[in-house]
Amino acid sequence: MSETEQRQQLLHYAQQLNSSGLSLGKSGNISLRCEQGLLITPSAVAYDQLQPQDLVKIDYQGQAIGNNNYPPSSEWHFHAALYQQRPEHKAIVHAHPSYCTALACTQRNIPAFHYMVAIAGGSEIPLVPYALFGSEQLAQQILAGMQHYRACLLANHGMIACGENLSSAFALAIEVEALAQQYVLALSIGEVNYLTEQQIAAAIEQFKSYGKRD
Repeated sequence: MSETEQRQQLLHYAQQLNSSGLSLGKSGNISLRCEQGLLITPSAVAYDQLQPQDLVKIDYQGQAIGNNNYPPSSEWHFHAALYQQRPEHKAIVHAHPSYCTALACTQRNIPAFHYMVAIAGGSEIPLVPYALFGSEQLAQQILAGMQHYRACLLANHGMIACGENLSSAFALAIEVEALAQQYVLALSIGEVNYLTEQQIAAAIEQFKSYGKRD
């Protein structure tokens, strides 16, 4: 994919952050791994005002590559850190959807209440401890907290979803928010029945081949 195509694709998904309900206003950010580093949405610019040339290209130390119209998102630290530690990730969506954020603000993860939790790579969607947004501390806590997971909640903040491309990362973000909503509803009804370790392990194994064709 050429850089022009990458910019167009990233802009397409960035502009869906608001319409999908994943984020409101200028909150959240989205990135795509590219040659020499990453393309990321700029800081504090409304998505509907962006043009492909406004997306920011930086290296893993946050230094500009070429001429950029805006500074990168303040959250570039954890995007860069995840790309460096997790080579399988090619795209990252960070958002503040209502149900994920409600759980994160009450210090809750999303446990194995439903087999679809396994879509994020483990027996839960973990909660990463709070750190100031845009800080290196937050980046390091995300690396430690996500480990082999593809998604997490950020305490008093929001959520992150990663994927092998923008389509899969965005779809996972939507799925995590749906799971968060279902979990909040289940908690409001009464006692939640959680899957056993064996049951969720079987679901994790099943997802390894889910959707694949010979």
